[in-house]
Amino acid sequence: MEDPRFYRLAKVLVEYSTEVRQGDLVRIAGSWVTRPLMAAVYRAVLEAGGHPIPEVTFEDAGWLLLEHGTEEQLRFEDPVQLYTIERVDVSIGLLGSENTKVLSPYDPRKQALLTQAAKRRLSRLMERASQGQLRWVVTQFPCPAAAQDAYMSLSAYERFVFRAGMLHLEDPVSFWRQLSQQQERMVEFLSEVKEMRFVTPQGTDLRLGVEGRRWISCSGKLNFPDGEVFTGPIEDATEGTAVVSFPAVYQGREVDGIRLVFRGGRVVDASATREEAFLFSMLDQDEGARVVGEMALGTNYGITQYTRNTLFDEKIGGTFHIALGAAYPESGGKNVSGLHWDLVVDLRQGGEVYADGRLILRDGRFVDPSWPQPTDESAV
Repeated sequence: MEDPRFYRLAKVLVEYSTEVRQGDLVRIAGSWVTRPLMAAVYRAVLEAGGHPIPEVTFEDAGWLLLEHGTEEQLRFEDPVQLYTIERVDVSIGLLGSENTKVLSPYDPRKQALLTQAAKRRLSRLMERASQGQLRWVVTQFPCPAAAQDAYMSLSAYERFVFRAGMLHLEDPVSFWRQLSQQQERMVEFLSEVKEMRFVTPQGTDLRLGVEGRRWISCSGKLNFPDGEVFTGPIEDATEGTAVVSFPAVYQGREVDGIRLVFRGGRVVDASATREEAFLFSMLDQDEGARVVGEMALGTNYGITQYTRNTLFDEKIGGTFHIALGAAYPESGGKNVSGLHWDLVVDLRQGGEVYADGRLILRDGRFVDPSWPQPTDESAV
């Protein structure tokens, strides 16, 4: 029996997030686990007049390549995937797997090679998107593996996912349009700012130069659910310490207790209480991996708990995150890397954010009431 919530989500992805038009080539990528949502998206694309191109991934490929592949094979760039990214008008990515930890046992250095193999494809996707040639969105399919990571039952996780996207509301698109207006007010203010500073009682005291960089509002167009305002910091103007609040998950590895020290824009000291070797493998994979490519403020107050899923965790209202590695060119960021790893810092327990010395957030709430705020509708 079809779950009508998947079709409701599909319609938002197709009609609002990516605005599929007549004749668009639409890539729909996901593992077989995401089949119910993939079918709903396929139908919605047809109804919008587009040409759906399903790309069903083979989940075992990752661990098989790490276990049996040579270094040359690990470095191999898939020309078919690159060709697809070059040709499509829209890319809709559906996240979901049988086992989110399947790559965990393998050598971090080999995993870094896989990241490098996808570097060109990632860069090209960002370039085409920044030039208005490609519209894309990524969303999470509520599967058992993701529910386990979040320490929830599948039923509870499904409710969490759909409420995070405000799909329980009568008109979810209206909510996202309203959030977009609130975030545009943030963007207008932040566009004049030269330096951001983040401080927490847990040890974060981080300054990032942002003068001349473009702030971008994310309100359901690139990620769904969404809720963040981000920019690409000046590459050599990050100073101070970041103490990451939650375990950072990347390629199936869960790195906990991360502490990073920045000087002149680069990580000069790093530590972790768990998977520290993996952390250093990611930091050392290329020249740009120790530089902050993205900095963002989370604005989705419908997401209140950490779930070991970056798509949700980086959007938690009252947090900020930095991404080590690749910058989004549309933000003005220039850093290039095979890495793009989001690390979230919680501001809800005494945290403060300053823009050119002016307090704009305290204890996870924005000072300006016209910016996004917790509401009864957004509460989970």
